[in-house]
Amino acid sequence: MCFLINFAIGCKNKTEVTAPKEPTLERPNVIFILADDYGIMDSQAYAHKFSGAETSAMYYETPNIDRLVKEGVAFSQAYANQLCSPTRASIMTGKYASRLGFTTAMPPRETYYNQNLPVPNGYYANDVLEHKDPIKIEQALRNGVSNSAVPAGSIVDGGNDELSIAEALKAYHSAFIGKWHIGGFGAEGYQPSNQGFEPLAWFDAGGSVYYNWKKGWNNKEKTRFPKMPQEFSEIGDSGQETGEDYLTNDLTVQALNYIDKRSKIKEEPFFLYFSHFAVHSPYQGKEDEINYFKNKATKGWNNHKDPTYASMIKTLDWSVGQILGKLEETGLDENTLIVFMSDNGGIDSKITPRGEGTDNSPFLGGKACLTEGGIRVPLIFRWKGKLKEGQWVDVPIDCTDIYPTILEAAGYDSKSISQKKSLDGQSVLGLLTDTKNEQNTYTKTTHYWHYPFNVIYNSPYEPYALTPHSAIRDGDYKLIFDWYGRIHLYNIAEDPFEKNDLALEKENLKKQLFDKLMVWVTANIEERYWPTINPDYNAAEEVRKNPFQDLFSAYTNP
Repeated sequence: MCFLINFAIGCKNKTEVTAPKEPTLERPNVIFILADDYGIMDSQAYAHKFSGAETSAMYYETPNIDRLVKEGVAFSQAYANQLCSPTRASIMTGKYASRLGFTTAMPPRETYYNQNLPVPNGYYANDVLEHKDPIKIEQALRNGVSNSAVPAGSIVDGGNDELSIAEALKAYHSAFIGKWHIGGFGAEGYQPSNQGFEPLAWFDAGGSVYYNWKKGWNNKEKTRFPKMPQEFSEIGDSGQETGEDYLTNDLTVQALNYIDKRSKIKEEPFFLYFSHFAVHSPYQGKEDEINYFKNKATKGWNNHKDPTYASMIKTLDWSVGQILGKLEETGLDENTLIVFMSDNGGIDSKITPRGEGTDNSPFLGGKACLTEGGIRVPLIFRWKGKLKEGQWVDVPIDCTDIYPTILEAAGYDSKSISQKKSLDGQSVLGLLTDTKNEQNTYTKTTHYWHYPFNVIYNSPYEPYALTPHSAIRDGDYKLIFDWYGRIHLYNIAEDPFEKNDLALEKENLKKQLFDKLMVWVTANIEERYWPTINPDYNAAEEVRKNPFQDLFSAYTNP
């Protein structure tokens, strides 16, 4: 079966448009569901894949997400970024987030824009002035900074305008619902409506309460940033009234209403980007579900034991089931591609300050880490009647690939737009039918990550705060560069749980991959997004066993 329909990409004021050919296949509707902080072991089907345990022995319950796996194609080595905003930036643009300056996710921070300050030459208006965690131990490195808004052609963007996935899907009606967090903390010109979406209900923040959220979402006052050069804050909109008092339920009902509405419009396909806040903190569940999990006999499996967290997963899973049911009810099931993904690894209770979250074991680390537990995530494609059911793909891919994959599934020439817009992503559509990549339709073998921050989460290697890290996966091997001066090397194909560090054993390979990583960092990431040596660092106060070693200054521009 051939998925590709040879259409030219129509992009508003961004690329030349040629007349499309008549379609040979009907364009599918696309629903992209993005979970938040949902770990690789939080789905029963994925937990079974990696542990071999029976789902009946597990604590969390995910029958509807498991149904996606059963009826679709699941990826065992799909990578996101270490935090949510960078992944969202990559999904929106098809580019590595650090190329856009998205190096972290954060609560509201001062930027040049929201402080109404002159923007330094070459900077983004929404670059933050500073971001740091309250870390009390000595730090050899100072944090880099981060951008906080995907350039959308605003007057303050200096000509920068990324072609969003919604703008690229010119023949589609695109709608957004849920967590945005790539709009400069309510900056005018950077919200879903500015990136080609009809905003249904949205909030430009990293997290939200699950009860009584509407006042915060609808607040237009510039209380947090009174100097913003705009009349009102554009932080969000709670959307239509549903009568639901729990956030995940409310957003789901609004999504169902949208699908109902679009089912009656046959001449135009839709793209629904449903970005959940679940299961991001604050941990707030439903009382009846919490009580159910408090007494469940399998509590404690894989150190999964928080009944509130389990209840939040149960409601997220319920939401997926509601979407599937609505597609069947409206007759859209066979012409709708569903994609389910998480934005980063689960918050691992072993390394978080308060011991909250899930447990990603046997994978190492969690959210904020560049070990597998922090960046390997569930990714599932379900397209009824188009894909062989119950298949797994073991080829490593990353979140920049979502954009061109959806484009190609929608009938566009993803390779053409990838070349024109210098995308880092590559369509994985061929892998959905050629799961072993025997036809070599997916040729990308190298993936990159960059995180220039000292973080209050503990390192998975030592009981101290994480230091800045970057990483490269090249073929079977992954190298993690700790900017403090340490390097880890793993054969992920043979050692997915990162138990056997090969850095000393494979010295030549370590040097090759480190140089390849730093050449890429130098060529693609502006130096303001790098960590720097702390001039006030007192080595005598260092608590780590190994002394700081500068391995990166040789790569900086003179």
